[in-house]
Order: sequence, then C-alpha cells, then structure tokens
Amino acid sequence: MSEQVKTREEIKKGKEDSQKKAEEARLGAKRVRVRLIPIWLRLILMVISILICAMAGAAVGYGMLGGGNVTDIFKESTWTHIIDLVDKK
Repeated sequence: MSEQVKTREEIKKGKEDSQKKAEEARLGAKRVRVRLIPIWLRLILMVISILICAMAGAAVGYGMLGGGNVTDIFKESTWTHIIDLVDKK
C-alpha cells in the first residue's frame, strides 16, 4: 500500500482551498469584455440578412422553381397577382 490515502477532512480541506483560490482569482481579475461588433450593429446586420434571404428565397421559388422570370419577383404587379390568387378575388 504505497498509495497515500486521504481522509475525508483532507479532501474537504482541499476542495475549500481550491474554491477560495478560484473566488480570489475571480474577484481579483475584473475582466472587461470588449465586443468586436456592438449589439446594435448585430441586430441591424441580422435584419438585413433576413431581408436578403427572404428576397433570395422568393426569387428562387418564383423564378427557378415556379417557372417565372427571376426579376419579375421584384415587380409590384407580380405581388398583386399573388395576393389576388391567395385571396381568390
């Protein structure tokens, strides 16, 4: 039995010491996080990317899958026709 056997008190003391060291390190090192991209810019970029994806999806769906012209999706007459079909006027 050359292995060192630790008692419960020694293990408990070791855990307390490590917790104290971790807390001291946390309190001693007040780290300020600097964001590369601010939150407001992230929101704007997200909205722009959603709009681009919606336009690309409409162009692919109407132009390539639907058999129409890809540029027709950006015309107002196409959207009024689609709305009329949905509303069944």
